[in-house]
Amino acid sequence: MKKILIAMSGGVDSSAVAAMLLDQGYEVAGATMQLWHKGDYFEGDAHDPVPAARKAAKELGIPHIVFDFSKEFRHHVVDPFMQAYQQGLTPNPCVFCNKALKFGAFFQKAMELGYDGIATGHYARIVTDEDGIHHLHMADSAKDQSYVLYQMNQEVLSRLLLPLYGVDKEEVRRYAAKAGISASDTPDSQEICFIPDKNYPAFLSQMGITSPAGEFVDRQGEVMGPHKGILHYTVGQRKGLGAFGSPKYVLRLEPQTNRIVLGENEDLFSSLLTCRDVTFLSGEPLTESIRAQVKIRYTARPAPAVLIPCQTGIRVEFDEPQRAATPGQSAVFYNGNELLGGGIIC
Repeated sequence: MKKILIAMSGGVDSSAVAAMLLDQGYEVAGATMQLWHKGDYFEGDAHDPVPAARKAAKELGIPHIVFDFSKEFRHHVVDPFMQAYQQGLTPNPCVFCNKALKFGAFFQKAMELGYDGIATGHYARIVTDEDGIHHLHMADSAKDQSYVLYQMNQEVLSRLLLPLYGVDKEEVRRYAAKAGISASDTPDSQEICFIPDKNYPAFLSQMGITSPAGEFVDRQGEVMGPHKGILHYTVGQRKGLGAFGSPKYVLRLEPQTNRIVLGENEDLFSSLLTCRDVTFLSGEPLTESIRAQVKIRYTARPAPAVLIPCQTGIRVEFDEPQRAATPGQSAVFYNGNELLGGGIIC
């Protein structure tokens, strides 16, 4: 591959990727996804990645393109995000955005424009075996991002470059600074791009989704007090519940009854979960039980488990109980450092 389109967000990682590939002799251009327009979701100003990405591309002397994916973003990411919260789930919109947009619509645009492949600033590693099968491995650094990449397929993996897999963040910043990129000291984003203040209830309310007050109940169904609306809570939450004499945690959201079940910390641990919408990077479904390690959230450590095919997807049986497996989040499967696939916790 010689002609590569970089997915540029304006941040230091994707900008450094462009600089690295230029130094390696690739013909490089940058492209940025326009995911919304002013006034789509926000009452005030919100971060727009296009100006920063365009500036970084200019600093590097490479062409820059903007893809208007605002309709696709609303359909594949924002609407499912809102629907999930209405169902009492806690979704991870970055997972869906990667599948539908970055490694879906963006990838297809790059192919249509005649590029040999794409590159991103994700921290993960692609390994191709002697049979030509492409595997995704954890990055050789603390900033591994393989968790959000489990829905990729063999076609994308065959045309994807991930230059940051063996580089730590400080090295990336130094490389970007040496290349003359002004974004070299930009802090990492820790928030959902279309909800910059992390105030999910305010965003959902602004989008016309209401969350009426209801009741906290214990595991036996006895009323413990009022809650301010299911949209304000997630499984495992302790803060903001009120005073009950001893610490309580959210065990379960019940949107059908508008109740929230509270209990003790130990009640959050379970050895079993099931997943729907399961995908494997190999493209082949699981037909028999296998041993694996499973992450139930981005920051979790992989935990030993057995994956068992079932009617709804995959049944995961952990060797040791795991805390606060949250419906709507992703359970991601590994074999050592290799990412196998994943699914949505249900």
